[in-house]
Amino acid sequence: MIYLELFLAFFKIGLFSFGGGYAMISLISEEVVKHQWLLESEFIQIIGIAEMTPGPIAVNSATYLGYRAAGILGATFATIGVAMPSLIIILFLSPILFKNVDHPLVRQIFYCIRPIIAGLIVSAAINVSKSTLFIKNISDGDFSFNYYTLIIAIIILGIQLWKKPHPILLIVLSAILGAGTLFFPLIK
Repeated sequence: MIYLELFLAFFKIGLFSFGGGYAMISLISEEVVKHQWLLESEFIQIIGIAEMTPGPIAVNSATYLGYRAAGILGATFATIGVAMPSLIIILFLSPILFKNVDHPLVRQIFYCIRPIIAGLIVSAAINVSKSTLFIKNISDGDFSFNYYTLIIAIIILGIQLWKKPHPILLIVLSAILGAGTLFFPLIK
């Protein structure tokens, strides 16, 4: 039964997520938390791993989450589920869309989808920011600000705005800064 749940959940994610992987993050998060495959804090770590590994973030996330929920077979069902809607659209709908790309209705549909895509990406950014900038204290349920993440984010943003280095360099630098906080703790 879990295989069918994984397939259907990720099929729905693949079907309704326009705008690529970043727009899918909110949908993936909702499904993962709803089905209790991961805690929300664990999901943010999955996004980091999926972002660093080669390939689309949605496929990487589906594969890893399917594996965590139900092993190799779960990973297979989740990955097929997230990829199948794109395959169906490419095979059956794209010839119709390309034939009618200049039709006013088709243009209006794509024009109206753009704000939704932007909203999904902003929503994902807000959810990831909340989970990384605040730490929940399990004993009393209060949230405290994560200064480590804020300082690292400011450093990386400053470097990005000043020099525009290669993304791999930013990932490596972020990992070094993050690991450095273990050895040189900052003031809380």
